[in-house]
Amino acid sequence: MGLLFSPVYPTESDSMPQLPTHRPRRNRKSQVIRDMVQETRLTTHDFIYPLFLIEGQNQQLEVSSMPGIHRFTADRLIDEIGRCVELGIHTFAPFPSINDALKDRLAQESANPEGLYLKTVADIKRQFPDVVLMTDVAMDPYSSDGHDGVVDVDSGEILNDASLEVLGQMALAQARAGADIIGPSDMMDGRVAWIREVLDQNAFGHVSIMSYTAKYASAFYGPFRDALDSAPKKGDKKSYQMNPANRREALRELALDEAEGADMVMVKPALSYLDVILDVKNHTHLPVTAYNVSGEYAMVKAAARNGWLDGEKTMMEVLTSIKRAGADAILTYFAKEAAEVLRRG
Repeated sequence: MGLLFSPVYPTESDSMPQLPTHRPRRNRKSQVIRDMVQETRLTTHDFIYPLFLIEGQNQQLEVSSMPGIHRFTADRLIDEIGRCVELGIHTFAPFPSINDALKDRLAQESANPEGLYLKTVADIKRQFPDVVLMTDVAMDPYSSDGHDGVVDVDSGEILNDASLEVLGQMALAQARAGADIIGPSDMMDGRVAWIREVLDQNAFGHVSIMSYTAKYASAFYGPFRDALDSAPKKGDKKSYQMNPANRREALRELALDEAEGADMVMVKPALSYLDVILDVKNHTHLPVTAYNVSGEYAMVKAAARNGWLDGEKTMMEVLTSIKRAGADAILTYFAKEAAEVLRRG
């Protein structure tokens, strides 16, 4: 077989062609070397697993828009937590689906210690005292209006300051039930300071606040609202959730949350907001979390089911990208599946 090219030999007047001195490929030439120089690593310690809670007994119902994700009755949810603990996941974020008959405009069910959510939080902590529970502070699961704050009956306006009182009582009830981390997801102004004061005045100074610092009015929340039947009955959430077109605004929210006493800060959604995660990471010394939301999960699952993507590889790439952008922890519906992949090595 002949040569693919004809060699050219330099004469005395010629200089040798300049070959590259710097060869990044040397650090990619074997799996061992690639592993050695890898910059970002996922572990199960990075994951917070969101779980959906429903009334009843001995049921788990798949969410049609989130293949592989189920809504659990309390007994089955506790079993699921046990399985996840065996996989190395130790932090969970339960979200409740509340019966419509229990909802009202002031979300009073949210502070009922015998209600579905608080009773289940207490039961989980009794059975798994070492797991960390992050509870959700927002009115929408309990509100007859489906909003994260109190709705003015005449104007339809979301009343910021009236909402703070409800959110403070909700946070206090969750702390009493055993919550380790309070997660205000409502985006009302001043809610971190309000909740911090309520907790401190009631001897819950040890309970952390993970603020949803930059929560965008995103189209990626649809499957979550399907799972909990928590969509607004009228209007939208754009007067309190952030405009997806805004980046610098997240830093203003960050500065306020830090000043008000947040212990951790969050960007939601994650995958479409990697730039915001990086900005927040570069402007705070607090731990940064990111919420890999339901729509981001559903996209990967739908494409995988159609054979358009390798679902497992895409999942791990998505999670790695979120951590690479600066997230110290990731709320993700992929947590259990990713933990299984990490266990296999």
